Amino acid sequence: MSDLISKITIADIARVLHITPATVSRALNNHPGIKEETKKRVREIAVQLNYQPNKIASSLRLGRSNILGVIIPSAEISFFGSVVHGIEKIANEKNYNVLIYQTNEQFDYEKKGVQTFLQSRVDVVLASISKETINLDHFAEIKKRGVPLILFDRANDQLGVSSVVVNDYTGAFEATKHLIQQGCRRIAHIGGQQHVTIFNQRLKGYIDALNVHNIPLNDDLILHGKVSIESGRACMHALLQKHEPPDAVFAVEDFTALGAMQAIKSVGARMPEDIAIIGFANEAFGEFITPSLSTVNQQTVKMGEEAAKLAFDILLRSAENRLQARKLILQPELIIRESSRRLP
Repeated sequence: MSDLISKITIADIARVLHITPATVSRALNNHPGIKEETKKRVREIAVQLNYQPNKIASSLRLGRSNILGVIIPSAEISFFGSVVHGIEKIANEKNYNVLIYQTNEQFDYEKKGVQTFLQSRVDVVLASISKETINLDHFAEIKKRGVPLILFDRANDQLGVSSVVVNDYTGAFEATKHLIQQGCRRIAHIGGQQHVTIFNQRLKGYIDALNVHNIPLNDDLILHGKVSIESGRACMHALLQKHEPPDAVFAVEDFTALGAMQAIKSVGARMPEDIAIIGFANEAFGEFITPSLSTVNQQTVKMGEEAAKLAFDILLRSAENRLQARKLILQPELIIRESSRRLP
C-alpha cells in the first residue's frame, strides 16, 4: 500500500477530475486564476488519494528548495549545537527546513559537504570553517554558483561574504585582565592553530592585556595545541615542568581548559589557589565540573539567530545586491566561576 501511495502524482488527480495536470498544480498552489470550486475538488481528491507533494520537483519549478544548509565542524561540541538551535528557530518561523553537515574538523569532509549542498540545491549555506581548512576554493565555488554564503564563528574576511562572529579579541583581553585582577602574574596561554582567525585574535587579546597592565610577555608561557582535551593536558604538563610554572592559564577554549585542569589535578596543584584557569566558549560541562570553569560566553544561540536572519535578508535582495557582505560582531560575556576566582 505504501508503494502505491508514494506513486500518486498530480497526473493521477488530473485523470480523476478530467482536467490537465497543469490545472491541478495551479489549484494545489492556490493560483488566483483557478476557480475556487476547482481548487476545492482538487484538494478533496488529493486527500482521498493520499497525495504527497514531491518537494524536490516543486523546488526545481519554483527555483528554491526552502532548505538552509548548515556546515558545522563538530556535533559533539555544545557550542555548535547551540548555534544550530538559533538557526533552526528562525528557519522554522520562515517555514524553512535545516540540513546539517558535520565535517569532523576535516578539510576533505568540508569540501564534500559543500558539494552535497550544491547538488541538493539548498537556498543558502551557513558554515563554520574547520580547523584544517586553509584553502578556501570550495567556499568560493558557493559564491560562484550564486548561492548566498554566511559564515559564523570561524569566518574569513578573504571570502568577502557576510558573517556573524563574536569579538574574540575583546573576550581574550577581558579573560586575561580578569586573571591579572586576581593577582596572577605568570599567565600562560594555551592557544590553537594560528591560521584560524578566532584563535589568532584570542592570542592578540591575551598579549595586549599583558602589555596594558605592564606584565612582560614571556614566550615560554605560550604554547599552541590542537584545541582538544588531549592537547590541553599535554600543553599543561609541559608548562608544569618549567623552572617557573605559571600561576594562571588562559586556554583558547573550554575543552583545552578541561585538559589543562586534568593535568593540574594530576600533580596535586590546587585551582585557583596555585593555578587559576579560564577557558573560552562556555561549553555546557563548565559549570558542573570541580572546580567550575570560568569562561567567555559567545552568545551562541544569538549567533545562530543572527546568521539565519542575515540569510533571509540576503534571499530578499536582488541578485546583484546579494554580493554585498555584512559582518555582525557580537560582544562576549565574561563568566567568572570557581577555577579563577581568588579574590572577592
